[in-house]
Amino acid sequence: MASPQVVLITGASTGFGRLFAETLARHGHIVFATMRDPAVRNAANANQLRTLVGKESLQINILEMDVTDEISVDRVVHECIGRAGRIDAVINNAGYGIVGLAEATTVAQARQLFETNFFGVLRVNRAVLPFMRKQRSGLLLHVSSLAGRVVLPGFSIYTATKFALEALAEAYRYELAGQGIESCILEPGAYQTAIFGSMVTSADHVRAETYGAAAKIPEKVNATLLSTGGNPQDVADAVLSILQTPAGQRQVRYRVSTVDPGVDAINDLCAQVQARSLDRFGLAAETTFTQQSAASAG
Repeated sequence: MASPQVVLITGASTGFGRLFAETLARHGHIVFATMRDPAVRNAANANQLRTLVGKESLQINILEMDVTDEISVDRVVHECIGRAGRIDAVINNAGYGIVGLAEATTVAQARQLFETNFFGVLRVNRAVLPFMRKQRSGLLLHVSSLAGRVVLPGFSIYTATKFALEALAEAYRYELAGQGIESCILEPGAYQTAIFGSMVTSADHVRAETYGAAAKIPEKVNATLLSTGGNPQDVADAVLSILQTPAGQRQVRYRVSTVDPGVDAINDLCAQVQARSLDRFGLAAETTFTQQSAASAG
């Protein structure tokens, strides 16, 4: 088994985050599973996880964290460092979705979605990176989606948050390469997890009604996604594999889905374009995680 790593997971009350916590802990890793309000709102989820911890003697620590609150994020990161001495990996998983036409989504709804899905990641990474930089090692794993590469009408604002996340995560990869820190992107398909139960609906129904037949697009897309099969454990197993892959050998992106709508082709083409762009600016060497930087990391 690979050496135990200290892993901070956001949005670990249900869904992928919960599966990640259980899977990593069952393979000997030390997990800090964070969630909002484990005493009330997520009390049942937190208690189920505590029962599992006791039954299987897992190293899962449940902490309260709201990724939209910088004070909350900083407090938890410092608590993790205080208790474990380090953070080897962060899994930015917290997020939710909005179903509806772009025009029918209010600015307030869109802003709140970005606060969680995008700015929440920025807050967590800003809090943890000074410690990873001191370690000269670390992994930032960003949970995106196939919708971070393929536009889905009816999920437009959600898709926009994932496109933004993909750009940010890739920029981290280049900027942190020389410091022994890797940034990777996980692109799951539409596995049936709690995210579908927490979907928000665009609030401006009056605007939506002006679209006629097109107003049914979100409903049609959502129905197709809900009919998608696949075992969510496959995504958790992929996370375990990424975590246990040696530094310097990890890919930029990992698609995990039962079908590929063309995301692999997009990723391959973008990798070629990015390589040419970095070379054009004379940045190829500075943005590559080499074996030398991996060695200096640890």
